Amino acid sequence: MKSLYALLVFVPVSLVSKYLGGPALLTFAAAALGVAPLAAIMGRATENLAAHTGPRVGGFLNATFGNAAELIITFFAIRAGLLDLVKASIIGSIIGNLLLVVGLSVLAGGLRNGQQRFDRVRAGLDSTMLILAIIALGVPSLFSHAIEMVNHDAVEYLSLGVAAAMMAVYGLGLVYSFTAPNPPAHSPDDYGQADWSMKKSMGVLVAATIFIAWSSETLVGAVEPVLASLGWTEFFMGIVVIPIVGNVAEHLTAVQVAVKNQMDMSMEISIGSSLQVALFVAPVLVFISLLMGHPLTLVFNQFELIALAAASLITALVALDGESNWMEGAQLLVVYIILALAFFFLPA
Repeated sequence: MKSLYALLVFVPVSLVSKYLGGPALLTFAAAALGVAPLAAIMGRATENLAAHTGPRVGGFLNATFGNAAELIITFFAIRAGLLDLVKASIIGSIIGNLLLVVGLSVLAGGLRNGQQRFDRVRAGLDSTMLILAIIALGVPSLFSHAIEMVNHDAVEYLSLGVAAAMMAVYGLGLVYSFTAPNPPAHSPDDYGQADWSMKKSMGVLVAATIFIAWSSETLVGAVEPVLASLGWTEFFMGIVVIPIVGNVAEHLTAVQVAVKNQMDMSMEISIGSSLQVALFVAPVLVFISLLMGHPLTLVFNQFELIALAAASLITALVALDGESNWMEGAQLLVVYIILALAFFFLPA
């Protein structure tokens, strides 16, 4: 993880390229590389906060701020009117966490430790929530065509209603996780001793967030010329590139703890992050977009829905028995590669 900090040099490079009119591809690449170490710094600050607050609150903080970088990127994308990119990044973040991160974690952990086990009860609950996420994100898409023929505004109202329901069930899930009699997936030792004080952790967290916002604005501003020069589509950029850029630090953490044979923690980081994107981040973006004058509806195309359903179902099957091995990790990675190739060749 420390080697990731060397990429901080790309933060000023991206800003200089932006304000001096440098090539859009250089600006985009430098901004993307710069976000990664900033997200890692944010993650370290969050871990120190978690060490001060305890395992339950710590797990919530890790999941919340693990998605902060991507949330900031999508905020600026909404402001720029890149709604297709935002929708693709929502789906891309979910399937990236479920297939790429879980796949790499299970593969690396299995190769190092053999068959690994994790909390089957928690895995079952998360699998049910994944199916709920498919339903919540799929219903507006499936019903929108018939509804729009009668009332165009009703599609937006449907999205707002579904978004509110999704946030409600996410809130109920938090209440359950904090009050359930079962022990939390984390023990206090998982976070170790805090290296920073509470004050320093919060200060670093705020500073990292500000720089991520600055770099994210630079990155989003270069998206359209980069798409034009490379011939990529917003779908591929949103499904594959943006989620990896925004979540790379969290991805590395999930793999590292799996190698240490802490699969409960690894699965909570990856699957928990997917659930948060589906049930909290996406609904929040719906309401934010309304305030920004660029209404975002939860209407996805059939390719995004197929990818979401495939990722959720195969991950649920892997997680249900509470055990994993390296072969299951390889299977998840193969599904991710297939979907990434499909979206790369999908025309705009």
